[in-house]
Parts: sequence; structure tokens; C-alpha cells
Amino acid sequence: MSPNSDGIRPPGRVIALADDLSGAAETAALLRIRSTVVLGPAAAPAPAEGEAVVLDLDTRHLSADEAHGTVAAALAGLGAAVGAPDTLVLKKTDSLLRGNLAAEAAAFARGAEGLVIATALPAVGRTARGGVVHLHGTPLHETDAWRAESAPPPRSVAEALGRTARDTGIRAEVVPLAVVRGPAEQLRQRLRTLVADGRTPVCDGESDADLDAVVRAAARCGPGVRLMGTGGLAAAVGRLTDSPDAPSPVLVGGRVRPLLVVVGTAEPTAVAQIAQLTAVGAHHIALPPDALGAPAGAPVLPGLAPGGVTVLSIDGSGGIRPGTARALVAGLARTVAAPAVAGPPVVADLVLTGGETARRVLDALGVTQLFPLGQIQHGAVHSATADGRSVVTRPGSFGDVDSLLRIVRTLRPGLRPHPVPQGEAL
Repeated sequence: MSPNSDGIRPPGRVIALADDLSGAAETAALLRIRSTVVLGPAAAPAPAEGEAVVLDLDTRHLSADEAHGTVAAALAGLGAAVGAPDTLVLKKTDSLLRGNLAAEAAAFARGAEGLVIATALPAVGRTARGGVVHLHGTPLHETDAWRAESAPPPRSVAEALGRTARDTGIRAEVVPLAVVRGPAEQLRQRLRTLVADGRTPVCDGESDADLDAVVRAAARCGPGVRLMGTGGLAAAVGRLTDSPDAPSPVLVGGRVRPLLVVVGTAEPTAVAQIAQLTAVGAHHIALPPDALGAPAGAPVLPGLAPGGVTVLSIDGSGGIRPGTARALVAGLARTVAAPAVAGPPVVADLVLTGGETARRVLDALGVTQLFPLGQIQHGAVHSATADGRSVVTRPGSFGDVDSLLRIVRTLRPGLRPHPVPQGEAL
């Protein structure tokens, strides 16, 4: 590709690895080039010129050693494409530092000349200052964002990078905001010096302009330097291409199918988001945890009417036992894939909230690839499947109270769901 307006040659192709499906789809949509999301960890094809392959490794729930091995195997499986001089290699991380950050960083850095990390995601109020992640100005470790995790949140990115029993070899060094916002050559030299000394730059950032500066400086450090960060960093890579804005979502051709919204997240905002849909007549089915958590079998959905909107969620009114989240999500997936009361499995368009929910549902349906069409809102990515079905994925922690309503109205413009009894439980 030709150099852009800054004299930087954009990558000819992009390989990105993600630890969950909603993050993979977010990354693919933000890169602004033709992308394919592959539901791994099975081997992914190397991208063609001007394209990206984003591999969901589904490692968020694995042990540190398993996640390390999965990342290493994925890079090895991509072979020479990883080291090609025209290929940018990116590791998507969770903006709240959840998952196996340390183990995956260690595996991702192996074989690279260096690694540059930037964890800010300004679009949803997540910034980094002094090496500490902030949520709307509050340090991560002072929020309740890790309430569903088994450990307390890290006090800094460096601490998160050290959370593993193995020696990762990652020596984190904060690149403060003053340097990120300083002269471009000063930032490039800082990154090069740290990399040459075997250290890993962890760059502060509070705006898209900060992330743009980091990506441009890293690009000037040579193709052997890899990037690791949030969807905000992927968006900065997309802006490096000087391409037009990322495409808006479009309707997928074909008949109007039922629309099934599957909410597997435990985020408090989910209840209010569902209420927005039921207020305009969407059919809400709240499934009891005892039925979903059974090791075999699944509740059976009623028939879904073409053009209708159904919301499927976990009934949390009686509380949910700690440690059962994955089993409950698996139950939701089995329910979606099971035959309906009226006959064979219903082919529905899908809205899936939470990376774990999205992956388990698509696995149950046998979907192995997604083709992103655009974003409805930040992180809510509209994709098509090989058979033309619409799938919207969105991280569970994203979205305002009207998030699901906006997604539904984008997929079904002008449609008003049919009034039906609310809050039905199977």
C-alpha cells in the first residue's frame, strides 16, 4: 500500500488475535478493511492483501497455561504470514484487563522484535494514566467492574502483566501522557529505546488522538514490533490507512426471519435494556437457572414468528449462585440450538450480548466464521454468516439503557414488535 498523508506505509494485511468473540468482532469492524472473524482456535487462513483475519481464540475462561499455549499455537499455525514485513500483528485485550493478560502477552511477544501496549478505549470512557486504567475517571481497582471475577482487579497494567506463576519476561515501562502527546519523533525514539532494552512500553492514553500517536510511532519502529491493546488501538490502526469511515451496518438480503436477542450478561444495565424492548412489545422469555444449569437437555423455545422479536435471558430474580455463569450460558446456547416446540430448529437472526454468550451460541449452531458489515454502536457489530443470517455481537459491559432497542431498530427499521404477554418463564 502507498504511504498515507503522514508518510507512513499502512500494513498490507492485518492478523489479530482476540480472547473472546465480541472483542474479535469489535476489532474486525474497527480495522476499516475487509475482515473475516474466525471462531478458533482452529487454524485460520492468512489474510489476503488488503484484508484482515481476526481469530477468536476463546481463551477468556482458560487457565493461564492453556491460554499461553493457545496463543503460541495460533501464531505458529499462521506460519510465515506472522513475520511478513507487510503484515501488522495485533493482540486484542479486554479494556478492563480481564482474562489471561500476562500469559497471553508473554506468548504473543515471543518471536517479535518488541511489543507496544495501549489499553485505553476512549469511546466508552476507559482511559489510562500513569499506567492505571480508569473508568470514567475512576481507577479500575476502585470500581466494581470486576464484581463477577474471582480475584480483585489489578491496580495497574504492570500488575496485571505480572499475574501469572510463570516468568513472562515482560518488563513493563509506562510511557506517560506527556510523552505520548509530545513530538512524534520523541515518542518514536522512546518506544525504540525501550524495545531495544528488552522492555515493554505501556502507553498512557485518554483520547483517540493519543492512540493514533502510539500507532504511528510504533509503525515507524519497524514491522517486527507488535501491538497489544483494546478496540481503541484497533480503531487507530484503521485510521492509519486513511480509508473512509468504517461502513455502517446494512440489512442482509433475504426473507425477514425471527429476531432472537440472547442476553447472557450479568451486567446490571441488562435488565434496563431488556425493559426497553419489552416496553415496545418484544416477547421476553426469562429462563430459570435450575433449568439452564442442568448438565443435559435444555428448555424448549416456543415457535418464533417471522418478523417477531424475542428476548431470551436468565431469570436472576432469585439470585444466581457464584461460579455457575458458564454453565448457565451453555444452557442458553443449547436452548437456542434445540428444536422449537413447533418442529425443527428455527433459523433466526441473532443479537448476542457478552463474548461468552455469543461464542457458545454460535458454537451450538455450527457457525465458524463471521463477516462484519459495520457497527450499530461502539462494540455492537453487525455481521453476516455464510448462510446470510444476521448476527450482532456486543460486549456485555457496553451499551446505554437503550442499547438493545437501537440494535433491534437498526435490524428491523420501522418494525414495532407485536404485543404479547411479558416476562414469560419456561
